Amino acid sequence: MPKVTLKNVAGESIGEIELSDAIFGIEPNVPVMHEVVRAQLANRRHGTQSALTRTEVRGGGRKIYRQKGTGRARHASNRAPIFVHGGVVFAPKPRLYKIHVNKKVRRLAMKSALSAQVQDECIVVVDDLKMDAPKTAEMKKVFANLGVGDHTLVVLPDVDVNVSRSIRNIKGAKTLLVNTLNVVDILKYDSLVLTREAVEKIQEVYA
Repeated sequence: MPKVTLKNVAGESIGEIELSDAIFGIEPNVPVMHEVVRAQLANRRHGTQSALTRTEVRGGGRKIYRQKGTGRARHASNRAPIFVHGGVVFAPKPRLYKIHVNKKVRRLAMKSALSAQVQDECIVVVDDLKMDAPKTAEMKKVFANLGVGDHTLVVLPDVDVNVSRSIRNIKGAKTLLVNTLNVVDILKYDSLVLTREAVEKIQEVYA
């Protein structure tokens, strides 16, 4: 089982914590992580582009001139695509970019991402992370004590308003709960800070 140093908010080592081999100690599957990241980013797209076809453009109900005798082409409406203010021939319409990924693949990608962070020594486990009031300066000191930079993802077991508000003013840092943890954010940040309780919850969910 992989072991990680357990620290307090002062950055002092207070022991070691054993991580589950099945979650934090597997060989990272890069193709699976790529598939899940691609799906996750695609699913964020809303596909809101939209243009009007000739049937949807306002106006153009009357034939613009008579059929014969003018020497010009035969037109029925000034909202045809060749006219200014006319409709678009193959107008783009809202669409879904959703990519479906099986549950087993998503779980494997999550385990691979966590294991990759352990192998790269990017995971820091804290005994507890509590604050009496939202203080960004204090949180920056905690980051410095733990040896992580501003580009850090902090994973909490439950909602903690003081901690979340302290972190959100640090440019590049982010807070997530265990139930919102995802592959993109795990791989995106330079460091991953987990509380002991968060580690236990992750191991309970993905066991």
